[in-house]
Amino acid sequence: MKFGVIRFPGTCDDVDAQLAAARVGEAELLWHRDRDLKGVDAVIVPGGFSYGDYLRAGAIARFAPVMESVVEFAREGGLVLGICNGFQILCESGLLPGALLVNNHLKFVFRQVQLDVVDHNTPFTRTCPPTLSIPVKHTTGRYYAPEPVQVVLRYAPGHNPNGSQDDIAGVVNNAGNVFGLMPHPEHAVDALTGSTDGLAIFESIRAAVSERIPVA
Repeated sequence: MKFGVIRFPGTCDDVDAQLAAARVGEAELLWHRDRDLKGVDAVIVPGGFSYGDYLRAGAIARFAPVMESVVEFAREGGLVLGICNGFQILCESGLLPGALLVNNHLKFVFRQVQLDVVDHNTPFTRTCPPTLSIPVKHTTGRYYAPEPVQVVLRYAPGHNPNGSQDDIAGVVNNAGNVFGLMPHPEHAVDALTGSTDGLAIFESIRAAVSERIPVA
């Protein structure tokens, strides 16, 4: 099992994502100007501030050469995980529906939240428990979609930190192989951080790849 973690200028959670993924398989960084995905089994688009969030969060990163390969990889059924800024990039790239808007209180938020796993039938959540405790840290995390979407995670009652539509914290595409979420599972893989719940997402990906679970 080999993960590829993309690094853009301004990305700040790539190393944490790489270390988290390395707990369940191999993991290496992929440079934003390199179209070669190096034969990875799954791609992680991590959190941070790609290209300084100029114009709009994720709006410039979608045009990076590596994203051309990620789009093709996803269309061929490859597993793609977008975390926070990565979620924003996947929405900007058209790989996921909807958009991430500025938090309803117009402030940066950083806190631990409780999440309800509402769909375990995905390659990203198949080994997850019913609830997860994972931190969020963002200013532009309020999810909105005008059409129905496939929801995977919801903020538990009282834990919506940004005014996200229908308490949505994470969604998948129609094929089920592209997953975006605002919480940071890579920051919840060690007991020293107060939670290891995020590790279940990386373990789910490993299990799906190793067992070649159909995604659609």
